[in-house]
Amino acid sequence: MSDLTVTGIQANLVWENPEANRRLLESKIAAINEPTQLVVLPEMFSTGFSMRADELAETMDGPTVEWMRSMSKQFRIVLTGSIIIREGAAVFNRLLWVLPNGEIGFYNKRHLFAFAGEHEQYTAGDQRFIASVNGWKVNLQICYDLRFPVWSRQQMHKTEKGLMPEFDLLIYVANWPERRSHAWKSLLVARAIENQCYVMGVNRVGTDANNITYSGDSMLVSPLGDIIHQVTQNESTFTCQLQKAELDSVRHSFPFLRDADSFTVSPD
Repeated sequence: MSDLTVTGIQANLVWENPEANRRLLESKIAAINEPTQLVVLPEMFSTGFSMRADELAETMDGPTVEWMRSMSKQFRIVLTGSIIIREGAAVFNRLLWVLPNGEIGFYNKRHLFAFAGEHEQYTAGDQRFIASVNGWKVNLQICYDLRFPVWSRQQMHKTEKGLMPEFDLLIYVANWPERRSHAWKSLLVARAIENQCYVMGVNRVGTDANNITYSGDSMLVSPLGDIIHQVTQNESTFTCQLQKAELDSVRHSFPFLRDADSFTVSPD
């Protein structure tokens, strides 16, 4: 495990227009002018946060998934972000983890935003997905999941080296409205402190067709809860390096996770 370079793209998404959003984001990925290993796109990056699930859903061999494969291969990056995916009769808000070799992992959003009717249009996931890149374990989550700390709570596992945390980086992709930006910023910091890990939140900006405004506030938070980088209001592509030495130092100096409660989580 060495240092990890991550890039977040805070974009003004085009409402319910996958082709336009793919063009927009491709230009932003191509414009990244420094080496990076992981590029993070917002929630529902091809459409915006739409409840027209049936009309907009794609399949896992559809154009947006193929576009992600192409971008990952061309730029030699891990690419992640959520889109609307259909499998049989079910439609998911699915976060994809795409590798340069074409392999794909995914996480289906567990907590559906009933306030906007998401639970009526989408099927909830029932499993967490912890990916791996450059020796880092990455817990992938989507927007509203941020309000439910048990779902993202760090657990300790026995290894040959003793008790080890389950993940090192927690990522939230989002379409989080400006009117609740204080909660977004506060909870990202809280998740970093309680899990002793880096937290990255990537949100969108602009105003969608439902007249909902997004201020972005994408950020990277240290394992101590310090804000390393934050962008607001405008479109932005930002790249940061996560320090393995800092992560190890925090966990060694403040071994709070050893005192945490042991528990299991049931999706029911």
